[in-house]
Amino acid sequence: MKTIIEPFRIKTVEPIRMTTEQERSRFIKEAHYNLFSLKSEDVLIDLLTDSGTSAMSAEQWSALMKGDESYAGSPSYYRFEEAVNNLMPFKHIIPTHQGRAAEAILSSIIGGEGKVVPNNTHFDTTRANFEDVGIKPVDLVIPEGRDPAADHPFKGNMDIGELENLLQTEADNIPLVVITITNNAGGGQPVSMANIRAASVLSKQYGKPFFIDGCRFAENAWFIKMREDGYGEKLIEDIVREMFSYADGMTMSAKKDAFSNMGGWLALNDDDWAEQARARLILTEGFATYGGLSGRDLECIAVGLKEIVDEDYLQYRIRSIQYITEKLDEIGVPVMKPAGGHAVFIDARELLPQIPALQYPGHSLAVAMYVVGGIRGVEIGSFMFGLQPDGSEVAAPMELVRMAMPRRVYTQSHADYLIECFEEIYRRSGDLKGYEVTWQPPSLRHFTARLKPL
Repeated sequence: MKTIIEPFRIKTVEPIRMTTEQERSRFIKEAHYNLFSLKSEDVLIDLLTDSGTSAMSAEQWSALMKGDESYAGSPSYYRFEEAVNNLMPFKHIIPTHQGRAAEAILSSIIGGEGKVVPNNTHFDTTRANFEDVGIKPVDLVIPEGRDPAADHPFKGNMDIGELENLLQTEADNIPLVVITITNNAGGGQPVSMANIRAASVLSKQYGKPFFIDGCRFAENAWFIKMREDGYGEKLIEDIVREMFSYADGMTMSAKKDAFSNMGGWLALNDDDWAEQARARLILTEGFATYGGLSGRDLECIAVGLKEIVDEDYLQYRIRSIQYITEKLDEIGVPVMKPAGGHAVFIDARELLPQIPALQYPGHSLAVAMYVVGGIRGVEIGSFMFGLQPDGSEVAAPMELVRMAMPRRVYTQSHADYLIECFEEIYRRSGDLKGYEVTWQPPSLRHFTARLKPL
């Protein structure tokens, strides 16, 4: 059949409060034009993030009842550890309350002024955590990854030549090499197995640990199965195991590809780093066998890691993103091509050429999406990444708006409503204006800054 249906039935629902465009214009003004500051009950379709917003399964809800809340040595931890090791066989699995906590702990181990960490593209919290300890994050995605219109099966790939150049010139300052799968800030684009392997081999040649930011590992594995020679007949589980076999460690937000509303982990093979990480964990998160999580959270993650590698689910998940991307492209809305794994990305620079980068065309589009249709997305461009540690501002490589799809939450009719809203947004696009910041914190400003329209 051509129609790919949701591979699940809906047992529990929650209402959406319908609002008018006039009401939404008032709500966003009261929120100082920051979409993060809106009340979620004032949003019709919430695509701000796919982090922690998944619908849990009946099996996960059942697993909640097995959650053991012992402070130390809980059986829930050992079930969690076994589930992680089934796919990612690292020596040390250290739970954290979410991915950015794992990043912060790792940063505390490797940080220092003058250090440099290469990645295909650092996302916001990864970049901020590194910068907070004096590390300079360097993005080395391939050139096609910076061109939304370019057609490449693995636009998330790291530029291996540029990585080698950096390793040659900054060898003494590089504590590790990281690759993010899929490449969130670059349009949710996948990384090939060949590229992961090549980056790992090169890192080891220079004596550098190789890490994977694995938040959307299952989606990345699906793209490898679909697009890379030699993997079409392999099981998703086996592709996942091979990806992580090339790594010395990983950071993970279980709020993405583990269907959990909370949680994450730091995985390591190095005994000394693990000892330092656990000491930091106990200081900031909790004991080593719960890491800021309840036993219930650990149980949910263990089940989610089994469900996420289901191929029927992954086919539906990726096809849903492709469907919206294709329909927006038919309207004339410039989109990131090919469709990524977890979100639809709009090229705001192309759609709104009248708005300069430092007047935030992506943010202007995101506000219009909310006002017109009650759709909450997020800008990934100069508003998110333009502010530098020294307080200066530069234009980002791309001006994107991300519509991140929560897992197992919205249906076909929600997708069709979104597409219909964009028909109206497209008609109004020439009238949209830029924004200026009226207040901002020194880092991660997009979460709390205040803006006003120009």
